[in-house]
Amino acid sequence: MNAKPTILRELLSEFLGTFVLILLGTGVVAMVVLFPSRTPGELVHGGYTNITLGWGLAVTMGIYVAGKTSGAHLNPAVTLSLAVFRGFSWRKVVPYSVAQTAGAFTAAALAYWNYLPAFHQADPQLEKTAGVFTTFPAFPGLPQSGFLDQVVGTGLLLLLIFAITDELNFPPGANLAPLMVGLVVVAIGMSFGGMHGYAINPARDFGPRLFTVVAGFRNNGITDGTRVWWVPVVAPLLGGLLGSAVYDFGVRRFLPRERASQNT
Repeated sequence: MNAKPTILRELLSEFLGTFVLILLGTGVVAMVVLFPSRTPGELVHGGYTNITLGWGLAVTMGIYVAGKTSGAHLNPAVTLSLAVFRGFSWRKVVPYSVAQTAGAFTAAALAYWNYLPAFHQADPQLEKTAGVFTTFPAFPGLPQSGFLDQVVGTGLLLLLIFAITDELNFPPGANLAPLMVGLVVVAIGMSFGGMHGYAINPARDFGPRLFTVVAGFRNNGITDGTRVWWVPVVAPLLGGLLGSAVYDFGVRRFLPRERASQNT
């Protein structure tokens, strides 16, 4: 019998799972942004559809990396919602969130290092490409305009994660759950996110944003005077709690309790 993972193993798992998620996610954005076609209006490596598919696959792969050891939260909004609604240990909420944010920061640094020549060519002063790593409002004069968008998107994410993984519902096989969650991320990205990027994850946004500050990007949302960083941090936490509550009080409470034993 395998011993229960220690907290250090769980934190390393969250770090590595989030690292893989962000490395693949920022990588696909870099491919789209930094390598445009010479033909006006075309993109060599696709556009927003590629980005949504890339992020969905990134989430799937991150879950496969971390799922067995830590549960593959990979997102402080998930960690907080599990603590409130599923009995996850409150003493692990902050350490998990820090590990996730650190994994995201490190992945952004590696992606930047990999694409450094392309950044130098496309944006030598680092004035306009921080969006490869982090998110910004569609309407700069109204930075709070994306708040609802992030609440709705993350609410959908947690509602559907709870639905997919609920033993009282009809959960998929253990090996299929990561793919289903990845498809949820694709669906959300295709339907929401235009108002303030496509974060739905405080660590996914804040970790790479901190890296853009360290790397010297001028449009970073923290030190550039806009201070837009709080929207994709606060809104996903609130949205995750709301989505989790909608599932538990609107769906789970009406599910027959015997279904859990039938599914085992």
